[in-house]
Amino acid sequence: MSRDEFEAAIAAGEFFEWAEFLNNLYGTPKPVPPKGADVLLEIEVQGALQVKTAHPEATVILLLPPSLEELELRLRGRGDSEEHVNSRLTSSAGETALGYDIASHVIVNDDLEASISQIQAIIEGLRRDRRRPAKG
Repeated sequence: MSRDEFEAAIAAGEFFEWAEFLNNLYGTPKPVPPKGADVLLEIEVQGALQVKTAHPEATVILLLPPSLEELELRLRGRGDSEEHVNSRLTSSAGETALGYDIASHVIVNDDLEASISQIQAIIEGLRRDRRRPAKG
């Protein structure tokens, strides 16, 4: 969609979260999941803060690279532009600090399979907690 269309959708409240990064707008349309379904978003810290503000009960999982050097390798490996790589590296410290402030869980993604297992365990734990009857 064009920038004007995107900005109109923001004004109309059509996004669950949105952010601007490197003069590009990114957002998640408001999901309408079936009753009892989980909503899992892969979003930047700015968007996670919006979600957490609107839905304090949301669980935020901060996924971190093992180091800035590894982050740089991953960004370059996926073909990101030099400008994007530099911007991400420059903003990393602030984003990480904000992520720690709002995260319920922190995972260092130094092994993909282990990280996936940790995320699955967190989700399964949340599902178990939702099924438990409330005390009181």
